[in-house]
Amino acid sequence: MVRFLLSSGLCFCFWGILWVTGVNGAEALPVFVSIAPQKYFVEKIGHKFVEVSIMVKPGANPGTYEPRPHQMVALSKSSIYFAIGVPFEKAWIKKIVATNPKMIVVHTEDGIEKIPMKSHHHADDRAIDKGHHQGIKDPHVWLSPPLVMLQARNILKALVTVDPVHRSFYENNYKDFIMEIVELDAEIRGIFADKGQDVEFMVFHPAWGYFARDYGLKQVPVEVEGKEPKPAELKHLIKHAIEQGIKVVFVQTQFSAKSAKTIANAIGGEVIFVDSLGPDWANNLRNVAEKFKAGLK
Repeated sequence: MVRFLLSSGLCFCFWGILWVTGVNGAEALPVFVSIAPQKYFVEKIGHKFVEVSIMVKPGANPGTYEPRPHQMVALSKSSIYFAIGVPFEKAWIKKIVATNPKMIVVHTEDGIEKIPMKSHHHADDRAIDKGHHQGIKDPHVWLSPPLVMLQARNILKALVTVDPVHRSFYENNYKDFIMEIVELDAEIRGIFADKGQDVEFMVFHPAWGYFARDYGLKQVPVEVEGKEPKPAELKHLIKHAIEQGIKVVFVQTQFSAKSAKTIANAIGGEVIFVDSLGPDWANNLRNVAEKFKAGLK
């Protein structure tokens, strides 16, 4: 047995699997996730038998994030890395694996058919065309309760593979988590039950494509192919908002609100912040749903 002393407690290695003894006295697998909502998912299934670290810290952008040196050190002691397909992983996943070849990398988004990222751009001075970010698939699969069910299954498989001794524990927690997701999905459907199909809401970054698809909404992005809109594009967005009766522009906390405020001022509306990376996943989606409903015409 090899013993290490870490800030979070004592760390033990049995048969090539690293364990951490946490404050509750239970031996816990040290694992990494890319974003905060995944911590919620993994802990729901793993409970006391997982010690979860988050790569992209709150307030940071998963599209441009660069891991910190201390995180790379911690990765060398991790048993599992739960990826989810956010942009920074493409640049860093090989380096992450290189820090710890024995670590299992689990792509929790496996089995999900991703949709193209939505965008709005103008083709000329007379119209605004609805299109997509060229060739970019929407990575925001954690914002869809039905898709989180698939991610939960992938998490369960990984935990059972690495730690088969606690299979029944993980499976029971998984079942409870699925029931929680089913209830959340029904609750959100109820929130939008009195709204028509394809009711539009305006957002800066098009993170809510799956959420909109699930609940009969339609997002209108402000950003144009990942960039701030130019003056002519802002003009078309303002015109579109007025025509559709849009009075709220939603902005994620990880992005600038400058363009959103310009549009809101022009339409006599307001900017409301919503978080696509909230760590309390279920309550965050409830709150976002209520905000979207309040902002719909």
